Amino acid sequence: MLSGKESEFVAYWEKVREHRSLPSVRLIKGLPFALLFFLPIPLMLLAVNIWLPDWYTRISNRISGSFPVIMIAVFAGSMCWGYFRMQFRWEANEQYYRQLKAKEKQEPNPFTNS
Repeated sequence: MLSGKESEFVAYWEKVREHRSLPSVRLIKGLPFALLFFLPIPLMLLAVNIWLPDWYTRISNRISGSFPVIMIAVFAGSMCWGYFRMQFRWEANEQYYRQLKAKEKQEPNPFTNS
């Protein structure tokens, strides 16, 4: 027999599993946390460039136009990381759901006469 939390999870996952299986939903749900993870990179570069411009130009022998390339790379990386993070979470929830459904089928119902 399933516990209260397990039966709540089964009901919740049956309701949202089809919607969460869409790639666009995974990307949108995973992007905020991924940006939180990746945003310090360009912010640190920007802060160094603003407050220590001489040091930044001496250390980096790059063109000053590399910042847009870094921003594109950070955004692309955060999109990939956010999508795959949500994909992993969806698969973990799906596996847990299937285990609970198998457990539910396996156990006899005590309220029936069989």
